[in-house]
Amino acid sequence: MVQSSVLDDDTKFLTLTLVLPVLLFSVSLLLSYSCNHTTTTAPPQTNLTGTTEDSKTEMETITPPTFTTTSPSTSTTSTVEMIVGGVKIEKNPSESKLAQLGVSSWPKWGCGPSRFPWTFKANETMYLLEGKVNVYTEGYDGFFEIGSGDLVEFPKGMKVTWDVIESVNKHYYLEK
Repeated sequence: MVQSSVLDDDTKFLTLTLVLPVLLFSVSLLLSYSCNHTTTTAPPQTNLTGTTEDSKTEMETITPPTFTTTSPSTSTTSTVEMIVGGVKIEKNPSESKLAQLGVSSWPKWGCGPSRFPWTFKANETMYLLEGKVNVYTEGYDGFFEIGSGDLVEFPKGMKVTWDVIESVNKHYYLEK
């Protein structure tokens, strides 16, 4: 006789709330990668949670991403917003949001591939025009990646190490 396992409603809900956002985020990253890269080599392995494989970080330390879809005339734009290691990252913000924030009037900063420590003296919001950075935050195991098209908020006092993989060009705003 074969026994079937029945999950209660709480277990089903918990499974869906933990697995579905991670799955959707993974798919959006894969789609983003395939749209922005034309090489035939396999993509580098990325740790989606920002942790090393040896780390035992719990899922609760990362706010699940939220997905918003808007449909301007003929195209669909997806926005993924998450908090990793205390840093708010919004992938692919809408043009209207960037205009509302006044991003194009913010000062610019850029640098080539390098690695350096940095402490944020104020809350800083940045919009990366180009480049790719692996960010290591103090008190957080592993790293997370930010890159072209990301709107990122670092809190005042945060200590990080920037590992610039591809030359960065960004707009930035320092909260007064």
